Amino acid sequence: MSRAPFQVLVFPYRLVSNKQVFYGLFRRELSTGGYWQGIAGGGEIGETPLEAAKRESFEEAGIKDNSEYIQLDCYSMIPVVNVCGFKWGKDVLVIPEYSFGVEVKNDQIKLSDEHIEFRWLNYADTRKKLKWDSNKNALWELDYRIKKQNVKLHKFLITPFDIN
Repeated sequence: MSRAPFQVLVFPYRLVSNKQVFYGLFRRELSTGGYWQGIAGGGEIGETPLEAAKRESFEEAGIKDNSEYIQLDCYSMIPVVNVCGFKWGKDVLVIPEYSFGVEVKNDQIKLSDEHIEFRWLNYADTRKKLKWDSNKNALWELDYRIKKQNVKLHKFLITPFDIN
């Protein structure tokens, strides 16, 4: 499949107690910056952002697609040079990044070759390690929704992208 002009960002989380939440962070290979982030990747042509989030979560962390996903309202536009260059032509300068949370009920995360390290961290420590503002905003929203018990799966109104 070919890349569609959008990205997804997914933060795995686990509930340890009534209000204690840990977030999964992944460290990229040093050759690609070595920074910490949630699961991130590009959509494929014909996929919805939710389908891309599920595929990327499985590919990068082994998270099963029947897990509970939350689409966040947090939405960012990111420069294509930070993703894969001008793949969609010289006029496509930014693409949308859709953010999600996914509850992981066990500790088993399987790292892909894209990452060199994984950690479960509390909100404050997770936020300190993040490089990208879009990741910090998505983490804040997810944390707020979980702690206010406002976690719900939003309706997906986004249609698959189809590029010729």
